[in-house]
Amino acid sequence: MDLLQPGVLFQLAVGGLLAGALYALLACGLNLVFGVMRVINLAHAELMMIGAFIAWLAWRYAGLHPLLALPLAMLLLYGLGLVLQRLLIERIVEREELTSLLVTYGLSIILVNLGLLVFSADFRAVPTLQGAFYLEGLDLVISKPRAVAGAVSVVLTLAVYAFLRYSRTGKAIRGVSEHPEVAMICGIDVARIRGITFGLAAAMAGAAGVMLSTIYSFSPDTGADFILKCFAVMIIGGMGNFLGALLGGLLLGLAEALVGGVLSTQWAEAVAYLLLVLIVRPTGLLGQADAL
Repeated sequence: MDLLQPGVLFQLAVGGLLAGALYALLACGLNLVFGVMRVINLAHAELMMIGAFIAWLAWRYAGLHPLLALPLAMLLLYGLGLVLQRLLIERIVEREELTSLLVTYGLSIILVNLGLLVFSADFRAVPTLQGAFYLEGLDLVISKPRAVAGAVSVVLTLAVYAFLRYSRTGKAIRGVSEHPEVAMICGIDVARIRGITFGLAAAMAGAAGVMLSTIYSFSPDTGADFILKCFAVMIIGGMGNFLGALLGGLLLGLAEALVGGVLSTQWAEAVAYLLLVLIVRPTGLLGQADAL
């Protein structure tokens, strides 16, 4: 099969965009935390894995479909995010970024080892979505798990973006992101907004975990691969820029699929960095964020 045929490239591109939507959902939460608090959360992918295991537990012991387990996972992760923000993250918000790296790296190690203690290192999956959609007019085959995960990821990401743009709490989050001191003078409870932000980011990570559980097999230490993709997306889209992370996730997924399909998977992320960042725009596609 000639991989350079238009039909094959189109198939690869669609698959890459669907994978990129999942990357974007995960990375947008990480970028949201950085944009508001200037905290780099290295444990973000471990929160995603908690969401994946919630979906697995709900399916394994209650027969619950992942889409039905999605609200539960998001709610539980939002609560966990609030607790982590209050007990841990709030203490390092005003400190140097290196401090946040060390603290969240420690949190990542703790969560991974707790996961290994409870679930062992065995790989698990939630095989509830099987088969593929065939679009005869486009001669396109789309995996059902990837199609559903990609669609849900895009809807959730855009919903959070609309929340940030148009809701009162979302505007407060953007205000704290731009000028926390001015926001405090205007009567905004900055600590509360930071808690909501971290909880929202954790909920997005949990949702990404639920979607991931339907596509990939996973174990407690699988998050290490995805945190690297998150940083790639953040750099491509612009550090702290929410919409940039969405665009960056889609582009990274597209680059991985096309380059991995035509050349090899080892070249995929390298090409994404070189072409999309170093050559096109070294500060990211949408630049450093002055606002979310």
